[in-house]
Amino acid sequence: MITIQLDDRQLQGALAQLRQRLGDLTPVMQDIGEELLDRARQRFATSTGPDGRPWAPNRPSTLAAYAARYAGSYKQDGSLSKRGQARIAAKKPLIGESRQLSQRLYYQAGRDSVFIGSPQRYAGVQQFGARRGQFGRTRRGAPIPWGAIPARPFLPVTAAGEWLGTGDREAVLGLLARALEDAARG
Repeated sequence: MITIQLDDRQLQGALAQLRQRLGDLTPVMQDIGEELLDRARQRFATSTGPDGRPWAPNRPSTLAAYAARYAGSYKQDGSLSKRGQARIAAKKPLIGESRQLSQRLYYQAGRDSVFIGSPQRYAGVQQFGARRGQFGRTRRGAPIPWGAIPARPFLPVTAAGEWLGTGDREAVLGLLARALEDAARG
């Protein structure tokens, strides 16, 4: 599991004000979790990171391995069939056969915090990327991973706990402002 603590003074100030008024921030944290979860899911649909930049495309070797898993992807002469070309054209980065990473996102809200992530073991590698051989070697001596994996962030923060782009941060601040207004009225 990877834990990143976000240190945003404006966000912390708004949370402190809310904590004074409400005590238990679980409902607000649930709203923040839902918002960030929806935004992460949208990134899989658009293949873009929190900063709005498109994810790195799949490498030709990845696409070839993907097509090879399906009968009818290649002609007898070894070239791609129309069916294989269609499979490769439709293959989005981070969307595997099982779609587990895009479908197994969750959040956990508490009294004064919210965690968002995925239980998939490879989620951190997809978020931050990995160098060829970063995780050692197989018993046969092959590097793990066998090639460099580019970062394709789907969560709104860096490993250093900084926001990627401003949309998620602004959405969280908007939810906090709305909660403060509701607390002031009630």
